[in-house]
Amino acid sequence: MKLILEKGQQLFFTSDTHYSHSNICRATTRWAGSENLTRDFKSLDHMNDTLANNINEMVGENDVLIHLGDWSFGGFENIQKFRDRIVCKEIHLILGNHDHHTENNRDHVQGRFLSVQHYLEVKINDRDFVLCHYPLQSWHGMNKGVIHLHGHVHLSENRKFGNGKKMDVGVDGNGMDPYSIDEIIKIMDKRPVAFEMNGDHHFDGLVGVVG
Repeated sequence: MKLILEKGQQLFFTSDTHYSHSNICRATTRWAGSENLTRDFKSLDHMNDTLANNINEMVGENDVLIHLGDWSFGGFENIQKFRDRIVCKEIHLILGNHDHHTENNRDHVQGRFLSVQHYLEVKINDRDFVLCHYPLQSWHGMNKGVIHLHGHVHLSENRKFGNGKKMDVGVDGNGMDPYSIDEIIKIMDKRPVAFEMNGDHHFDGLVGVVG
């Protein structure tokens, strides 16, 4: 897929918003010993408002948002509640493990998104990306500088980078904010191109990391 942005149109990425997930909110969680697993909000509404407001403050109505999964939680109705709060008209959803109602297209909910898929290879401004909810150990073109963006693991700011040009774009590692394409490219231009070495025959004879 090639994504062409119109003049003035911007592109953003995010993941793992978990809208209305009470157990991930510290004020409402039932998880024992959960301080390191939860978000420090004073109520579930506070968390939901922050997620919606942070997206809308950055992503305009005519921009493009690619969401890498785990859109919402706690019932089918929350998919549409969260979607109704986001002003951006063009949202691509990469399915996560909590997006089963959307995967099953209950009540044609997939129609609320521009596209819905499990995995996407996309070219943006002559840059190649592999997008998946789950972090991949090896991906197409990783040794040629293809960027792999993922979610799922809720990594913190200081742990969100993986091998080579690999990055968790979940909200938990970015102050609940999305990332712009310009920000990601700036970050990834400073990252090395890495080779997966664990017996992968695609990389036989290749040694080390290209920086």
